[in-house]
Amino acid sequence: MSTRRHVHVLAVLPPRVLLLDLAGPLEVLRVAGGLQDEIAFTVSYVAPRPSTRCSIGLDLAGAAGLPDRIEDGVLVFLPGSAVRGLMPWPQAVDDEAENEAIVSWLRDTIRPTHTLVMVCEGASLAARAGLLDGYACTTHHANCGKLAAATPLAQVLDNRLFVEDRNRLSSAGVTAGVDLMLHLVARWCGPAVAVATARTLVVYLRRGPNDPQLSAWLEGRNHLHPVVHRAQDAIAADPARDWSLAELGRVSGASARNLSRLFQTQTGMTVTTAVNRARLALVTDLLERTGLSMEQIAERAGFGSARHMRRIWHQYHPHPPSSVRRGATI
Repeated sequence: MSTRRHVHVLAVLPPRVLLLDLAGPLEVLRVAGGLQDEIAFTVSYVAPRPSTRCSIGLDLAGAAGLPDRIEDGVLVFLPGSAVRGLMPWPQAVDDEAENEAIVSWLRDTIRPTHTLVMVCEGASLAARAGLLDGYACTTHHANCGKLAAATPLAQVLDNRLFVEDRNRLSSAGVTAGVDLMLHLVARWCGPAVAVATARTLVVYLRRGPNDPQLSAWLEGRNHLHPVVHRAQDAIAADPARDWSLAELGRVSGASARNLSRLFQTQTGMTVTTAVNRARLALVTDLLERTGLSMEQIAERAGFGSARHMRRIWHQYHPHPPSSVRRGATI
C-alpha cells in the first residue's frame, strides 16, 4: 500500500493571466514530483469562465468553475494578470466582472486550513477579499503602492522577492514565483530535491531574502560542471557527514586535488566553505523548527560541539544562533 503523501494545488485563473506567473511555479512542482517518491503534486484549475485568455493571447480551456468549498489542506495558487496582452481582449468591464467573481469566491471560501500562494498581482485579488489583513506580503515593485492602498491593515514590503507570513505566501512576480515555489519544495521534499529541481530547470541562482538556509543550498550553482554538481548534490543530501576531499572526490568522480581546483574555479568558494554553509543552513532550520538544545543541533548538523558550531556561525552571521530561535514563529 502506497504511503506517498499528496499536495493538492488549486490554481485560480484570472482574466489575462500572466502565463509565466502560472507556468513557472507549476513547472517547479512537475519536476519536483518526478524527482522523489514521497510526495505527489496534484494541480487542478478553476476560473470564472471555462476559457481564459492569457497574457500572450493563448486561450486556456478546460478549467472547472469556482467550487463551493475547498477541502482542508489545499494550497490555493493565485497567479497575476497582465494589463495589456499581445492579442485583442474582451472589454475591460468583462475582466472586472471576472475579477470580482474571484474576489467574492475567495472571501467566501478561503479558511485558516488553506494555504494561499500569490504571484505578482494575485496578491491584489486576495487583498480585495480581505485575506491579507494582519499579514506581511509583497507584490511586483510597480504595484506595491496599489496593494498597500487596497489592504491598509497589511504590511506591504516593497523590497522583497517573496514573503511568507504563516499560511500566506506572496512573491514579487514572474520569476520570483519560481523562487517561492522552490522554497516550498525544499520544505516539503528537502533541500536536495529543491537543488535537483532548480538544476533541471536551469535555475542555478537561488534567490530568497530572509531565507538564508535555502540560499545556502543553491549558492554557487551558477555553473554547468557535472563533477562539481555531483559534489554539491552529495553535500546538500547529507551536510552533517564528515566530508573529506577524498570522499567527495570518490562520489563526484575526480581526484581530491582536481575536485578542490574545480570547486574553487566553478563556485568561487572552497569545499570547506560549501560544507560549512550547508551545515549552517541545517542549523538554522533546526533552530526554527525544533526545541533541540545547541549541543543536539551541533551534533545533528555535523559540528564537533556547540562551541565549534558558534565559531563557524559567527564567520557568516553578525547575530548569535539563539536570535534565530527567539525570532522564529511556529
